[in-house]
Amino acid sequence: MMAIPTRPRTPTWWWWWRRWTKRDWAIAAVAVTAFLFLLSSLSDDPRRGGGAGARPPAAADLVGLTLLREAGAKGALCLDGSAPAYHFSKGFGSGSDSWLIHIEGGGWCSSISSCSSRAKTKLGSSAYMEQQVSFAGILSSEPSQNPEFFNWNKVKIRYCDGASFSGHPQSEPKDKEGRIFFRGQLIWKALMDELLSAGLSTARQAFLTGCSAGGLATLIHCDDFRELLPKDATVKCLADAGFFLNEKDISGNDTMRSFYHDVVQLQGVQESLNKDCVASKEPSDCFFPEEIIKNIRTPVFLVNPAYDFWQIQNVLVPIGSDPSESWKKCRLNIQACTPSQLKTLQGFRDSLLRAISEFQKSKEGGMFINSCFIHCQTWIGETWHSPNSPRIDNKTIAESVGDWYFNRRAVKQIDCPYPCNPSCYNMNFP
Repeated sequence: MMAIPTRPRTPTWWWWWRRWTKRDWAIAAVAVTAFLFLLSSLSDDPRRGGGAGARPPAAADLVGLTLLREAGAKGALCLDGSAPAYHFSKGFGSGSDSWLIHIEGGGWCSSISSCSSRAKTKLGSSAYMEQQVSFAGILSSEPSQNPEFFNWNKVKIRYCDGASFSGHPQSEPKDKEGRIFFRGQLIWKALMDELLSAGLSTARQAFLTGCSAGGLATLIHCDDFRELLPKDATVKCLADAGFFLNEKDISGNDTMRSFYHDVVQLQGVQESLNKDCVASKEPSDCFFPEEIIKNIRTPVFLVNPAYDFWQIQNVLVPIGSDPSESWKKCRLNIQACTPSQLKTLQGFRDSLLRAISEFQKSKEGGMFINSCFIHCQTWIGETWHSPNSPRIDNKTIAESVGDWYFNRRAVKQIDCPYPCNPSCYNMNFP
């Protein structure tokens, strides 16, 4: 078997990851988001754009936080009632009339208790969000990091509703003391209205992207996004690590399906899902990407690791499914898996490939399914486009996405099974 090259280890403060309980897994992506922000600092700093035709200056691309205007009047509120927020980097030169919007990830909340706890964090309240964030990877303004989209108008939408921007106020608890707001759909609409007034309405090209729960939000809202823009504009969508599987865990339990059921029921998510699907299936089934992509008309690109560590640790092997802790090492480090465990992981990869088999036949769709033990890969410079980025057929994710978006070639990249790809960035949680 080909050895996987050594990659940087994760920080030691990830010791607590191994202490997750079954109740913790629902908000595990909070940690993922924090880690990926730290990891992005390993890349070269992106550069800020200047005026029309200007090259980006050398200052670090730290982009300030913007609160949504008149959020209260529009009913568009984070879980705690604060105003939603985003970061905006203005395009320049040939990218002045092109827009890239990226939706932040961060898991979901499935109960009043978990949503109340989430409301006291940056994933439920703009009061806790950073005032500035670094734009890297697909958001970078540095041509060497982001050759296709570096000079576009770029927006990072902060995630603060806990249901992939698809919750509805009708499902809010009536108790006004310690009130929680389920306004994901209203947040989406209000944010789009504000961005349309800022220039998105005249976009020549637009690209809606998202990571993890933000990738799921991208799939849910992809066609809505297309309808908002000029008919002659090129509009496409990309979901990064957002293709969550409706699979049983190693104990035979429907952990993820049960969790999604609770999210959908709690926040009235079914109102944002495909009506035909909801009419014929359990509504929570329609929250899974395998069902969503059956009805999307807008071109979509899927970036997904076949061995997504978040899904392995929370869908396939949640801690409650492994009382003997025989999976303890494997779920944190794929290189520590036994042959029988690797066989199970290969079966999980097979499930992903079956779930996207019909989508693979789509003429307009694209995909980059690599065999890495990682989660989101597009908004990190190290994995998006760098000398050390994961590759399939010698193409980085950025190159593959660019080829697809600009119709240079069809892109249906599916990697060989682990451990065949030495370019993978495989996470190792100590």
